[in-house]
Amino acid sequence: MKNDEILQGRKIADKAELVWGWGTPSGQRRADRRGKYFIAMGRIGPGQKVLEIGCGTGVFTEKVAATGAEITALDISPELLDKARARINSDRVHFCLGNAEQMDFGAETFDVVIGSSVLHHLRLPLILPELMRVLKKGGRLVFAEPNMLNPQIFLERKIKFIGRLLANTPEESAFVRWSLLRDLRQQGFRNISVKPYDFLHPWTPAAAIEVVLKLGSILENIPGIREIAGSLIIYAEK
Repeated sequence: MKNDEILQGRKIADKAELVWGWGTPSGQRRADRRGKYFIAMGRIGPGQKVLEIGCGTGVFTEKVAATGAEITALDISPELLDKARARINSDRVHFCLGNAEQMDFGAETFDVVIGSSVLHHLRLPLILPELMRVLKKGGRLVFAEPNMLNPQIFLERKIKFIGRLLANTPEESAFVRWSLLRDLRQQGFRNISVKPYDFLHPWTPAAAIEVVLKLGSILENIPGIREIAGSLIIYAEK
C-alpha cells in the first residue's frame, strides 16, 4: 500500500489537482466549502497546532494557513510535497515526509488533525490509534472522505477498471458512514459526527454551478436522498 501511494504521487504530481477534481471551477468551489468546514468544525485559529494528514499539493494547507494557525503538513509523496512547498511560503507551515500510519510526532502534540480524502488510502486499525495518540486531550479531528453509497464512488471502488481509468490506486476504498461511526467510537473518540454532503460534481459546467449548489442544499436535507451525496464530513473529539 505504501509503495503504491508513493508511485501514484510521482505519477500524478504535475496534474494532481485535476485528477482529484480540485482544478475545475466547480472543484474550486467544492474545495472552498471543504476548507471552511475544516476551519469552522476544527475551531482553527491563531495559536492552534494543526496536523494535516495527506496534504498533497497544499490546496487545503493554504486555506487553513490563512487562519494564523501553526500547521504541520504530512505526506508520503516527495513529489507532492515539492508542489506544496512551491505553493506556500510561510514560517507557520512545516512540511514533513512520512507515513501517517507510523508517525514520529510525540503524544498529545496537536490541537486539531485534518485531512481531505486521505483516510480511505490508509488502514483504519493503524491510523485511528495514531490520530488518538497525537491529539491533545479535547483535541478535534475533521476529515472529508468519499461516500461509498454515492453511485459513482461505488462503481469506482467495485469495478476496478473504472477505478484505474480515474487514477485510483488499487487498494483505496471509501466509507459507509455507520461503520465509520462505529470504528471511531470503538477507538475511544467522542462527540462523533459523520454526515453526507456535496452534490456538486467536480466536472459540473461553470454555467450550471449555482443551480447545482442550490439543488444540492435541498438534497442534503432530504432523508434517504442525502445518503448518496459524494462526500462525508467527519468530526470527532479525543
